[in-house]
Amino acid sequence: MKVTTGQLFIVSAPSGAGKTSLVNALLETLSGIEVSVSHTTRAPRVGEQTGIDYNFIDQEGFQQLIDQKGFLEHATVFGNSYGTSKALVEERLAQGVDVILEIDWQGAQQVRKIMKNCCSIFILPPSKQVLDERLRNRGQDSEEVISKRMRTAVDEMMHYSEYDFLVVNDDFKVALNELEAVVQSQRLVMQRGKQAYSTLINQLLN
Repeated sequence: MKVTTGQLFIVSAPSGAGKTSLVNALLETLSGIEVSVSHTTRAPRVGEQTGIDYNFIDQEGFQQLIDQKGFLEHATVFGNSYGTSKALVEERLAQGVDVILEIDWQGAQQVRKIMKNCCSIFILPPSKQVLDERLRNRGQDSEEVISKRMRTAVDEMMHYSEYDFLVVNDDFKVALNELEAVVQSQRLVMQRGKQAYSTLINQLLN
């Protein structure tokens, strides 16, 4: 059977909406799908491994990739640069693997200009109150940081309409089922189906 080209998925959400937990659960549920490993100029933290957590690179090498248009998207956050390798993503897609990019709305805008057939999903919290509670329950941030994250979250959520699908993470299992349904629906799109079942279709029609 012919290898079907993989589908590129963009998943975005404000901090505290549960994006990473949902994506990790999705990876345990479905096969043939993975999260793209980003490049970064920041130093590895204890226990982090290159190629698994990030592809660690120096600033000079990062800039070379920018100059060579080697990133689908890239950004600088708190003095460290992060980017998604175009070559690595295209290689995995060509091998028939579905790839997820966990990026913000700005990165999503960059990717859409290059990868026209990507599928984008935005994850919303059920309310501002729940989002605030989730951020506080982490027990990691000061009141000032939480307030800043809430303001940033509102700015991010204003871009929800730029996405193809919307998932509200109120009940985790329901949200996971909806996320899985989006992925499965893209696997059944006619263009991909014709690729995957070309031999069967020829046999049925001849």
